[in-house]
Formats: sequence, C-alpha cells, structure tokens
Amino acid sequence: MTRVKRGVVTKKRHKRLLKKTKGFWGQRKNIFKRAKETLMRAFAYAYRGRKLRKRDMRALFISRIGAAARVHNCSYSVFTHGMKKAGVGLNRKMLSQLAIFEPGAFEQLVKMARG
Repeated sequence: MTRVKRGVVTKKRHKRLLKKTKGFWGQRKNIFKRAKETLMRAFAYAYRGRKLRKRDMRALFISRIGAAARVHNCSYSVFTHGMKKAGVGLNRKMLSQLAIFEPGAFEQLVKMARG
C-alpha cells in the first residue's frame, strides 16, 4: 500500500484557524495549540455575549418605556398591566420605538392603558 502524506490537509486546517486568531496577543496568534485554546474560549464568550445582548436590549427597552410612561404620570408596571388588559399586543421593542419616534402615539397608548 502506498504512503499517504497528510501535511497539506493539516497545514490548511492550521492556517484556517490561525487566520481567525489574527490580532490576539503573543503565542495566542501564531502557535496552533495556544491559538486553538484561545479561539474556543473566544467562541464560547461570543455565544454567551449574543444571549447577554438580548437581555441588555430588553432592559434598555423597559427603561425607555418606563421613562416615557413617567412623562405621562404613569409607572411602567401600571402601563404594562393596562396594555395587557386592553389587549394591545405590542412588544417592548416596538413600544420603545414608539416612545422615542412617535410620542403622540405613545401618549394615546398610555391613555388606553389607564382607561
């Protein structure tokens, strides 16, 4: 049986990984073993960060809605409860956008939530 030399495949795999570690510090960018460890950790942080960003954005939407509701003498909790009772199905992102870009429409929603 003939001998199979696999250097090309390994080199390609290493180069592909090392290309992703560009900009890392010290051996983390050019020594394959260190680079792979660091990259796996970076991917884990990136995955977790995508989940955390959703949480942060939700908190931002809530604070924006709360601030806009307080302008109309209404707390966030009273506003959301009133919206649920009124059967308005807008999510927090849309309510936040309305509060910023359409204050008149948001005021109507606050009145609807109170009445």
